[in-house]
Amino acid sequence: MCAIFYTGSNIGGRFKVTRGSWLLGLALACFLSPVLGQSVQVPLKGGSAAPAVPTLRVIGGLAGVTQFTRLEAPFWSQDLARLSGGKYTASIAAFDRAGVPGAEMLRLMQLGVVPFGTVLMGSLSGQFPQYTAADLAGLNLNITDMRTSVAAFRPYLEQALREEQGIELLAIYIYPAQMVFCSQAIARLSDLHGRRVRVSSAAQADFVSALGAVAVHTAFSQVVARFASGSVDCAITGTLSGSTLGLQRLTTHLYQMPVNWGMAIFGANRAAWEALPADLRTLLRTELPRLEARIWEESEADTARGLACLAGKAACADGKPAQMQLVPATRADRLVAEGVFASTVLPRWLQRCGSQCVGIWRKTVGAARDIEVPGP
Repeated sequence: MCAIFYTGSNIGGRFKVTRGSWLLGLALACFLSPVLGQSVQVPLKGGSAAPAVPTLRVIGGLAGVTQFTRLEAPFWSQDLARLSGGKYTASIAAFDRAGVPGAEMLRLMQLGVVPFGTVLMGSLSGQFPQYTAADLAGLNLNITDMRTSVAAFRPYLEQALREEQGIELLAIYIYPAQMVFCSQAIARLSDLHGRRVRVSSAAQADFVSALGAVAVHTAFSQVVARFASGSVDCAITGTLSGSTLGLQRLTTHLYQMPVNWGMAIFGANRAAWEALPADLRTLLRTELPRLEARIWEESEADTARGLACLAGKAACADGKPAQMQLVPATRADRLVAEGVFASTVLPRWLQRCGSQCVGIWRKTVGAARDIEVPGP
């Protein structure tokens, strides 16, 4: 049995490893031994053995969603061996099935406990808000704006993760559009006033709070239980993800405005990355951008498929068609969302982030989207 405990400090955005956090690494290495890297030797005739075949152990995104089942899992468990001619293999586990706490994923990668892992950026909004700027709630009301924001932010994020965390950024993923499911009628954003709304990040909480709602931070796996117990009235989550969870049995209305897109990063502990054979690094640098592109395309398609299933349309090919009321976002509400972002979400992000983030914003997303930092 492993006892898990640690002490440490966050200095200048970088986690300082102390004796206690080193013990955390040992404890979690025991706890997570099924997902750590190994090499497998293949016996040859005559009793000798072929050179070891490195097997990467990867922690992926959320279990049960199509990004993981259709793209992430097949890439690592099947495609890597095929693309490398059998030279390299990998296995993958979803972080919420592997016992890895999402909020600690970045630290565990920095420590090398998780050499290759996926981090949901919303989980960093409290500790490392500077890394979350590209997907703040209310910033990207369509996929085109999301692409623009991420492209502008990526160079900073790559450098910051490498220099501050010792993590090599290898891909940026998104989930389907995060929209609002409600158990009672909703016709406009102002109808959220007074309702308890499930959120997954500080920025989402800022967004709904500015509309007069009560933010209820809830893990994805607990959304159904929250509705069943009556502790939330609405929830922000992905369209197809919500359909897969069965929210159509617990809610009646969905407001068709993307609050954000559920950005995630896939990266590697830098020491683990540099220890890989050069040809494997080259292969991954070639193939992971292709996987990223497929995930973005799938996320956009999943948004539409989720809406089709929730509305009971013939285009529903994933799950059982429902009969939810889909409420189109009005132009007036898009202006409301933009105003909430400018007046509340961006200023509060800057407060959490500190003075350094004024410059980060101006040089990245702010410049690309022509969004000024608000005055005092």
